[in-house]
Amino acid sequence: MSDITLYHWEPNANSGKPMLALMEKGVVFNSHYIDMLQFDQHKPEYLAINPQGTIPAMTHGTRVLVESTAIMEYVNEEFAGPELMPANVEDRWRVRWWMKFMDQWLAPSFSMIGWSVSVGPMVRKRDLAELEAAIDRIPMPERRISWRKAIYGTFSEAEMAESQRRVALGVRLLEEELGKREWLASDEYSLADINGFNLAYALPLSQPHLSNDELTPNILRWLRAIYARPAVKKCWALGRTDMAKRVSILEKEHI
Repeated sequence: MSDITLYHWEPNANSGKPMLALMEKGVVFNSHYIDMLQFDQHKPEYLAINPQGTIPAMTHGTRVLVESTAIMEYVNEEFAGPELMPANVEDRWRVRWWMKFMDQWLAPSFSMIGWSVSVGPMVRKRDLAELEAAIDRIPMPERRISWRKAIYGTFSEAEMAESQRRVALGVRLLEEELGKREWLASDEYSLADINGFNLAYALPLSQPHLSNDELTPNILRWLRAIYARPAVKKCWALGRTDMAKRVSILEKEHI
């Protein structure tokens, strides 16, 4: 039995980042599925692991680690296996620049759009009192506000427009950068690619007007190259919802 347990949702966004990093390194870990749509992350048994009620979290022996990007760096440095940070100092800077850009700029915008279009409507089918009770259990006040907006679809037109603007800008920057080299931040596959794939793997499906073989050939080449990796196939096989199945868009020869 491994002394590493990863508490995660789908192989997607934040949960998928340490999942894939562990698999790329060949690290054996215990997979503990946290059903975000059932608010498992706000139940007492998980709050005992991470009092903030955010996912993912990882335990390694007596250590408890939170924040997905920081967990990825821990995994890379702590365990044997393929190196996921380049040796060149400028490349390492570029890896961290892109991870910060994706975490702070792109991820919140993708999340807002995703909740508005798909996840929010699914959750709203549940009993209103049950939803309110689940929201009240969220530990951090600012996250209660965000979840209430996400669940009830009350993002303003200005908020949605800003998210769409940020996504469009992010797509343009990614396409330009991926025209310079095979991988996002260096000539070697790195944590930046793992971070980016978890965020953008379904981009041609969710934003077809922004990303397809004609408009963004570099992004599509990059996404397909990552999807072809054995660790990615193994990681996405852990998905339990239709969200994980969206990755199959990359199996098409032309999008």
